[in-house]
Parts: sequence; structure tokens; C-alpha cells
Amino acid sequence: MDIATTPTTPDGNPELADAAPTPHEPPVIRREDYAPYPWLVPTTHLDFKLGLEATTVTATLAVERNPAADPSPELRLNGDSLTAQSVTIDGAAADWRMDGPDLIVTLPGTAHTVEIVTQIDPSANTQLMGLYASNGMLCTQCEAEGFRRITFFPDRPDVLSVYTVRMEGDKVLFPILLCNGNRTAAGEGDNGTHWADWHDPWPKPSYLFALVAGDLVANSKPFFTTASGRVVECNVWVRAEDLARTDHAVESLHRSMKWDEEVFGREYDLDLYNIVAVSDFNMGAMENKGLNVFNTKYVLADPDTATDADFDAVEGVIAHEYFHNWSGNRVTCRDWFQLSLKEGFTVLRDQLFSQDMRGEAVKRIEDVRILRAAQFPEDGGPLAHPIRPDSYREISNFYTATVYNKGAEVIRMMRSMVGIERFRAGTDLYFDRHDGEAATCEDFVKAIEDGAGIDLAQFRLWYRQAGTPRVTVSQTVEGDSLTLTLKQTVPATPGQPDKLPMPVPLRVAVHSHSGALGAEQLIVLAEAEQSFTLPLAGPDPVVSINRGFTAPVVIERALQREDLVFLAAHDDDPFARSEALQELAVSHLVGTASGELSAQDQAAGEAAIIGAFRSSLADDRLDDAMRGELMVLPSETYLFEVMATGMRKADPGAIHAAREGLKAAIGTALAGELTALHARASAVTLDDPAGRGARKVKTIALGLIAAADPARAATLAAAQYDAADNMTDRQGALMVLCGLDHPARAEKLAAFYDRYKGNALVVDKWFTLQALSLHRDVIQHVRALADHPDFTMKNPNRVRSLHMAFAGNPKGFHAATGEGYRMVADVILALDPINPQTAARFVPALGRWRRIEPGRAALMKGELERIMAAGNLSRDTFEQVSRSLEG
Repeated sequence: MDIATTPTTPDGNPELADAAPTPHEPPVIRREDYAPYPWLVPTTHLDFKLGLEATTVTATLAVERNPAADPSPELRLNGDSLTAQSVTIDGAAADWRMDGPDLIVTLPGTAHTVEIVTQIDPSANTQLMGLYASNGMLCTQCEAEGFRRITFFPDRPDVLSVYTVRMEGDKVLFPILLCNGNRTAAGEGDNGTHWADWHDPWPKPSYLFALVAGDLVANSKPFFTTASGRVVECNVWVRAEDLARTDHAVESLHRSMKWDEEVFGREYDLDLYNIVAVSDFNMGAMENKGLNVFNTKYVLADPDTATDADFDAVEGVIAHEYFHNWSGNRVTCRDWFQLSLKEGFTVLRDQLFSQDMRGEAVKRIEDVRILRAAQFPEDGGPLAHPIRPDSYREISNFYTATVYNKGAEVIRMMRSMVGIERFRAGTDLYFDRHDGEAATCEDFVKAIEDGAGIDLAQFRLWYRQAGTPRVTVSQTVEGDSLTLTLKQTVPATPGQPDKLPMPVPLRVAVHSHSGALGAEQLIVLAEAEQSFTLPLAGPDPVVSINRGFTAPVVIERALQREDLVFLAAHDDDPFARSEALQELAVSHLVGTASGELSAQDQAAGEAAIIGAFRSSLADDRLDDAMRGELMVLPSETYLFEVMATGMRKADPGAIHAAREGLKAAIGTALAGELTALHARASAVTLDDPAGRGARKVKTIALGLIAAADPARAATLAAAQYDAADNMTDRQGALMVLCGLDHPARAEKLAAFYDRYKGNALVVDKWFTLQALSLHRDVIQHVRALADHPDFTMKNPNRVRSLHMAFAGNPKGFHAATGEGYRMVADVILALDPINPQTAARFVPALGRWRRIEPGRAALMKGELERIMAAGNLSRDTFEQVSRSLEG
């Protein structure tokens, strides 16, 4: 799954609610307590009588005692907000009882057939977990524990079953009936109904079950032929009005299927691959076997309504879910503590795919920027956890950047240490050993260890220890060699005060200011302190380290400005070149915000950064895509993390002022160059292969001009908006205008809304642009937008487009008055009863209070305490708030 969620406490059933644990004391689930389920479920047959307000589900389970588990006569079937209408065992009425939300039956023999009938109301399911209604259609989301909202079942990933399904519903309401696997039969029923039978031959856990029924049309062109000659019908199902925006999704799917065959040797294994776009969806997409359910955001794209970044996101998420067919479906996870087994590995696979599609250098820089913005703060806060957690109260809270993005980085390190070919040997062995099984992270590491021929005993610490390692660098030169001394520390995190050194692979090179570039080599820091001897390339050496971001660590070194300027201009590793400029800017901005730099040092740092920018603008060897990366300043979120180290607290106001000041200085000093770049980029046509990069630098240049000369920028932005023949340019212009006090702001916002008011995804952009703006009245704007007729708290995309965007706006969210904090807390309290998973994802923004200056810290903590005091919180939100206050 691109990202996923799970259900909350039972609702709407007094009998279940009375027996269930109170939401304020959710049980702690521990990895060490894992035990195999005592019963196997070789086959499951589901019969659905579909209706928007009443769907009847008859589940028939063949169960057998599990010889690998401790024997138990009890069959515990998980439920959530369900009432059984009937329960039979081997065709006879059964004695059964409820234990909280779960149904318990006692089975005397070793093999039985259990049938349970339930009825559910999809239209009342605002949590969007289980079976729910979305704009007149029915769809499901079962990861992690949503299947228990459909029928009583052992809803855990290590119970694998072969599913057959019959769906029957009104032919007018539900002309299309889709499920996992291959359709085996279809026909007409009574009273205007029709039915379809589906069979998935591959055993799967319940979280991979999927069903969709609705009025849909498909883009099916062309079919895909696998390497072995299997012809696969690939369909992207959408509403009729959206069909014209699905070609990119189909093409992305075909590229993904071909790439996985060529790079990982993985071929698709069914005759049918369906993708369905749904407008009400908690997260990004779900890899259900043969029937992926997607947020419309990651399916629909055309140049008029989607940016270049949107096109990339569609391709990346399509690939991610397809790659799960092997890394997640054919080999699934034993329990939810192993989530990174499928998600970390699949994120790496989709990153490698996107590198091959769009270029390695820029993609790597983008991935690291995301890691630092989302995962580094997680590792440094009260919600820090290893990529394989040891415990949880609500599993939906662990679909995190740590499990996904850091998990990918950990597997990438193994790949760097053994090389591409040996890594492939390890993954082949993993798939061969565990096909059709529910595996563990240890199983994966052992396969890489055996297949690649490497000892990973110490490396396993990356799975057990939370926190971002910090590597301190020093060097000495003697003769024709340089001694590099590295020291690593892993900071204390909640529940883990003391850490052991972990293997840290680092690609390094020693360059010379004379212009000679040293050869790259891989070193592995495996001890708390270690020295390495490296050859010199010439006089005045400068070290390029963690090239390509080989390891997810913080490098701490005291390089002179002239060394960083040299690396930013001359390093032959694109990531290292970008990183040098980032280091230059981070040092200057944190020093300025903290007051640690003298006026003279501030002026010198500013001049060095302007010089580096000027060099990047003038470097004809760069394409605009890479040039754009070199023009991006460190985010305020990352600066916050750097500033809040040791005893020093972050000051968001000072960080914002320093960054805006530097942007203004760059915009002033390079006004001519930036204006010329904007003009050159504006002349590139939409169909020019260089257009993507040109559109990127155009908007970045416009933002720097706006910081220095708002009136000039408003004129340029308005003209760019009017001339735009694509969403990238139109959105870029509007983004700059949103932060300005200028008549063009209101004019273009109104024009944008009027043009796209019938398109939900583009209206989401309209909300987001205003919520993220640098305008001084952004808080008032967001409050007004919350009352807009198009805003609703029941659609996750719309909630994220306004409120989650605002929570990521450092200027508005961190307003010194605390008004931004209060507004986000109000959203959490209002949203939690409707959609707990989405509500809980707002909490981490407030949870960083311990790392911030005292005034804002007290305000943030106060809002967390107000949320906790409100009572009746879901498991999701309760866990996040309590950990944020305790951590």
C-alpha cells in the first residue's frame, strides 16, 4: 500500500462497546507475544447481496487445526461493529459467544465448515475501512484490519486462504462487479439484479481482499504480454467523465510490469489486472491481489489538470502497488510488526523504477528531501520507533515514514554493500524460499545474507534501533594519503536510551582544489570510532562523503565555505554536489536564526551562497531538472531539525525570517539572471523534452524574484498564469501570487476556481495553494476556506488539501499567538469521530513541542492536553496524543 490505515474502537453496537476495552486504555500488542493462529483456513467463500444501505455477507470458512500452533478448541473470529445474524458449524446451528468485538465458537474436531451471516450498512461507514459507499459505488479497504468490519474472520496477515466470491446487486446501481483474481462466471438474477463469480487461486490474507461495485468504465488498451507469453487484460476503471485522464496510468502500469520482469525477474501471475479509482479513500492506494483500489489523485492526469509532479506521483504509486504483487502479496508479512518487510522493500523498488524512468540524480535528491522532511523529524521526536516496531496500540499509526522511507533506505544500504548482482541473487532467493508464505524481516535479511554471501549479523541493528545516526567527520593529511576518522552516535529515543554502533556504508572520494577528482570507494563504519586511509588526488584535498546518500545518517563536519563552494561547483556526484550547497545554506541559516553568526559571517555566508547559485545558473553542463535542484533551499522543517540539536531549541519564527531574508538577498543579487532564466524557460513549449526542467526552474526563479521584488513577481506571475497551457505553470504562478498582497491574487484565484470548480482534484489544489501560502493573513484565509461550500470533513483528500497543508505551513502553523496550533487541535477533535485514521495523522505536528522554544512549546503542549482532556478519543488519536505528551 502507498500508505494504509486500520479501524478504531467499535461503534454503534452497545453490546460490543460495553465488552470492548475502553478507548482510553487500548491494549498494547507486543511483537514478542506472537503465536501462530491455532486454525488454518484453506478456503473462504463469500456471498455478497449488495446494497448501499444494507449489504448481507455470508462467509463460509473451511477450517483445520494448525499443526504448527498450540492446540485450541476455540475459533476466535475478529469483528468490529458487527452482529452475527446466524452461525452454523457443519450445517448445524452453533453455540457461540461474543468476547468484546470478537465472535468465539468451540470446535470439537480437527476440520469443520463454519458459516456466518452478517449485515452491514456501507453508507454509514465514515471511517472508510471495510466495505463503504463512495459517490454511489461500493468499495473496500481492508489493510490493516478492515476485513473484520465486513465479516467475522481471523483478520491477521498470517492466515492465508484461497477465496471464491459471488457478488449480486442491482444492475442499474452496480453495472460493474469486480473482485480479486479472475472472473469465472456471470449472469442475470431476479428483480433487476445480476451476479458475478470470482476466484483468486493464490492464497492471501484477509487484508488483501477487495470488492468494487458501481457504474464504471475502463481504459483497457492495450493488453500486456508477459515475458512467458501470458496475455494480461489490464483495466483502469473510473467514472465515465474521468476516462480521458487515464492513459498515463495505463502506460505507467505497463512500464512497471516490464521493468519488474527485467530488473527483479518478477512476472505477473493472473489473466486480469484491475485498478479502480475512488474519490473517498484514506490514503494513496492499495495493492489488493488483482484489484488495486486507488485514490483518484494517483490515477487521473492530463496536462491541463495535473502538474509534472502529479504525473510522476501517478507513475510511482502505480508502480508501487504493482510491485507489491510479489513483495507483499505472493510473499506477505507474518504480523504487522513486519510491515517494513513489504513496504520498505516495495518503496525501494518503486524508487529504483522511477530513477530508471526519469533519471537517477534528480530522483535521489527528491527522495532524500522527502526523508529529511518526514522521517528525520519522526526519528527525533516522541513517536520515534524502529523500522520493525516492538509494540503498538493501533497499527494504523505505524504506517509511517520510518517503516516506509527509512525501511527503503535500510534495504538500499544492503544493496550498496553487496552490489546490484548479489542483491538480485538475495532477492531471488527470498522469493523462492517464501513464495506463498507470511514471512518476517528476519527472513528477508537471511535471504540477502545467504544469497549475496555477506554477514549481516550487526546490520540487523538497523531493524531494532530507532533514531537517526550522527557521523562526525575529521581528517588529517600525511604524505600522499588522507586519514578520515569517523565517529558515530545513535541518539536516545523513547524506550531506547542506549544504542549500539551500526554498520554505516558510505561512498567517499577525495578531490583536490586543483581540479583533480578522486576515485569513489565504499567504506563501512562499523564501530563507534574508526579511521580509513584514502589516496589523495592532488593538493588541498576536500572530502566528498555519503555520495548518493548511501546511508540515512546526519553527517557532521566543519568544512570551510570555500570547500563547500568547490564541491557545489565541481563534485562529479550529483547528490554530493547538491548536498554541498545544502550544507552551505543550512550552516548559514541555522547560524543566522540562532544568533550564533556575527554580522560579518552572515554577510560572507550570504555572498558564498549567492556565488554558488550564480555558478549553477551559468553552468551550461547542467540540464534544467538538475539546475532546479541546486536552486532549492533547505526546507524550514529540515532547518528546524538541525537547529533543535543538543540543548538548543528551534525557533520557527527566526528560521522563517532567516530563510526569507536569504531568498530576498538571492533574488536581489541575481535579479537579472533569474529574470532571464524565467524568460528562457517560458519560451520552452509543452511538448519539448526539456520542458519539465524548464517549468521547474521557471517557478523556482519566480519565487526568488517574489522575495526580493513582490510587485515585479506579481506582474510576471499573472502573465505566466494567463499564458499557461499546462497545470505546472498555472499552479506555479498561482502559488507565488497566493503569498502576495496584490490585486492579481484574488483575480487569479477566482479564475482558477471558476475554471475547475467541477474537478475535485483540482479544487483540492486551490485549497492547498492558499493553505500553504506565505500571506500574512493565511490563518484567516484557512478559517474562511473551512466554511466554503466545497469543503467537507468527510472526504480525506479535501481535509488534507486544506488542514494538513496548513499544518505543514511553518509560517501559519507556528504563529507566535498559538492560533495555528489551536486550529489544528480543533480539526483533530472534529475529525476524530468521523475518520480516526486521518485525524491521528495531524497529531505529530503538535508532538514536536519539546524541541521548540519555550513560548511556542507551552502552547503546543497545551493543545495536546486539551485534546486528551476531551475524552472519547479513538485508539488512533489516543495513542498518538498520549505518546506525544509522554515521549
